Amino acid sequence: MNREDAWNILCEYTKTEPLRKHALAVEAAMRAYARKYGDDEERWAIVGLLHDFDFEIHPNPEEHPVKGAEILRQRGVPEEIVYAVLCHADYLGLDRKTPIDRAIYAVDELTGFITAVALVRPSKSIHEVNVAAVRKKMKDKGFARAVNREDITKGADQLGVDLDEHVAFVIESLKPVASELGIGGTAQAP
Repeated sequence: MNREDAWNILCEYTKTEPLRKHALAVEAAMRAYARKYGDDEERWAIVGLLHDFDFEIHPNPEEHPVKGAEILRQRGVPEEIVYAVLCHADYLGLDRKTPIDRAIYAVDELTGFITAVALVRPSKSIHEVNVAAVRKKMKDKGFARAVNREDITKGADQLGVDLDEHVAFVIESLKPVASELGIGGTAQAP
């Protein structure tokens, strides 16, 4: 399996632009963490791209991502990737045994939250987002209310990193793909 294969599966099942952008954001964060841990960036990126590929056809916890995992297995996706995809769903109660299993859980909700913070900036730019802005918005329960704050803090904890460091790391990981994500805005990188 390579990135192109994963992208094709994503596009086959995911028709909406926001969910595709979310997959790209999670892919970018997973690549960055793979680099940090000295692991296979392509494999980690594939997990990021595929983690929600079935969400539009299986939007409820009874089916997502379990039914998606069945599709991936039928497509011959390696079990290590399938298991990591399953690990992003906290409600499944799986043991996150490896760094890739922990990272997908840690970055999933956070990438969406950071994107939401960038989109409310006057310039709609990730380049104006910092840890303080993210932490402030995390306290505002009315902001991006679909994002589970507990998943964000628990994810950092399970990854074994300080929450502020994790937020800063993920912000930086999204900057190279900001234009693709719609958060390039008008501000330029320093």
